[in-house]
Amino acid sequence: MSPLVVIASLSLFVLAGLAEIGGGYLVWLWLREGRSVLLGILGAAVLFVYGVVPTLQPAPFGRVYAAYGGVFVVLSLLWGAIVAREAPDRFDVLGALLCLAGVSVLMYAPRS
Repeated sequence: MSPLVVIASLSLFVLAGLAEIGGGYLVWLWLREGRSVLLGILGAAVLFVYGVVPTLQPAPFGRVYAAYGGVFVVLSLLWGAIVAREAPDRFDVLGALLCLAGVSVLMYAPRS
C-alpha cells in the first residue's frame, strides 16, 4: 500500500473521530450541562458527518469500523486530555499504543 493511501486513510480516521467525539461532546454539553439546544442540533449534524466519513475508506465495512475503534480510543484520550483536562495515565497510554498496533495490522498489513 502506498504511503499516500495510508496517509489519506489515517486522515479519514482522524476526521471521523473528531466528528464523532466533537458531535458527542456538543450533545453532552446540551444534555448534561444544560447548554443551548442549538449545541445539541449542531452536535447531531456533526454526528451525521461522522456517519459519512468512514464510507470514503477503501477497505470493507467490517475492517474499517474495527480499525476505527482503535483510532477512536486514542482520539478520545487526546480529547479528554486537551479539552476536558483529564490526563491519561500510563495504562491509558499503553492501551492506546496497543490499539494503534491493531489498527496498523487491520488496515495496512499486506494482503494478497
